[in-house]
Amino acid sequence: MSTCAAPAGSPCRTGKGKVAIQYHTARFRLMPALAKALNVPTPAVRKSGSPWIELPRPWSSSDAPVGHVRMGYARASTTRQSFDTQVDSLTEAGVTRIFPERISTRATTRPELEKAVVLCREVRASGVAVTLVAHEHKRLGRGIDLAMLAEELKAGDVGWSSSPANSRAPTTPPASCSPCSPRCPAWNASTSATAPSKGTNPLALAARP
Repeated sequence: MSTCAAPAGSPCRTGKGKVAIQYHTARFRLMPALAKALNVPTPAVRKSGSPWIELPRPWSSSDAPVGHVRMGYARASTTRQSFDTQVDSLTEAGVTRIFPERISTRATTRPELEKAVVLCREVRASGVAVTLVAHEHKRLGRGIDLAMLAEELKAGDVGWSSSPANSRAPTTPPASCSPCSPRCPAWNASTSATAPSKGTNPLALAARP
């Protein structure tokens, strides 16, 4: 059985310092699923034949994260919408790289978001803590799509959040404000003030001046 001196996380190398065309037997037989394989070609992404360089070694969950990186994602649904507000918000949040995307909310695939998630997981695998940041949660997705994304990020030990610049305190309506719809901040206050308490006779309440 051949041996391999390449460190974990890096592809096998030849004696001339190139990425090997196929993995050495001692390497791929460490994987139970490949134990009976005769040979295993080096994936194209490893660029066999190119000059060999050592890649980051696998990160262990027992190791403490080294540093913290924030990746950003910005999305606009139409060509009329600008990224300026989102980019400014993400920059203030300390984001080092932003993946902008102009795509509809109804789109089932979002190429730039997928790239951001892949990069986040790769950086996390190197031992660096990562957080995917968006100006608003709805930029990442809604309903089941957002839940699935959250599970995917959790599986890769990647955090996610909205930018602090978008976290606003509840609006307090002025005293002269007249609640006009359930979306108005004054609506709940006005309805709760006039709503009958438990055990109160609604007819008696209506008779009050």
